[in-house]
Amino acid sequence: MSKRIVVCGDDFGMNADIDEGMIALAGMGRLSAVSCLALGPTFAANARRLAPLDVDAGLHVNFTEALRPDAAPLPALGTLIFNAYAGRLDAQWIDAHLARQFDAFEAAMGRAPDYIDGHRHVHQLPGIRARLLLLLKDRYGADRPWLRQTAPGMQSGIPLREAFKARVIGALGAAALAREARKDGLRTNRRLLGVYGFEGGKRRYADLLQNWLFNARDCDLLMCHPAVDCKDGSALSRQRRAEFDVLASPKLGDWLRVNGVRISRLPAAAR
Repeated sequence: MSKRIVVCGDDFGMNADIDEGMIALAGMGRLSAVSCLALGPTFAANARRLAPLDVDAGLHVNFTEALRPDAAPLPALGTLIFNAYAGRLDAQWIDAHLARQFDAFEAAMGRAPDYIDGHRHVHQLPGIRARLLLLLKDRYGADRPWLRQTAPGMQSGIPLREAFKARVIGALGAAALAREARKDGLRTNRRLLGVYGFEGGKRRYADLLQNWLFNARDCDLLMCHPAVDCKDGSALSRQRRAEFDVLASPKLGDWLRVNGVRISRLPAAAR
């Protein structure tokens, strides 16, 4: 039997190049989930093109990046993590930011998100996690979205730096999120793959991707950050284009077959 994995593109709505890349890959069957920045500058305009595609559309909860010039500033990731673990995040501030993002997603897509995750994995942090779970219960009752789990997948052959980063991400809240999701009866992916330093070009990303596919287990999630172009010339934009080129390559089909993996939306029975 093939192993089913969710291949999830992050940051839809951040800019047109990212949106175009994900729409193209979803149409090719190379993505099965798309994480949306609901307050991003291009989300509302491109949501109608995402809606009919055969992918799960999720809300990519954001607490660290002001996505528009007129947006209120948000804390740096390190500051947010410190304040979360120190118990200094204000519940009303969290609730207000969550409500705006859920409202914007529903207004553009015409429905609830299929799943929830976090830009830079902030959905799992103390304070934010509890308010998010409460919102889901109040807003959707028994018909709640699934949650992205960040516990690291198998790391065989993964370079030390990438393996360490994956474990740090998981250590910031994966166990608590999994425990509370089970208690509330919420589905999650099994483990998270795709963590790296967003550098190295196409060759390095292709090597990492083949390792992640080798390590994949049924119901794991492989995150990615593709874009169809790199107009601003930044290193991150060039790496997003590198990801797109590798994910769009015919070779991906061979790598999936060799590793007994198929790209799938999260199965209904997943936990």
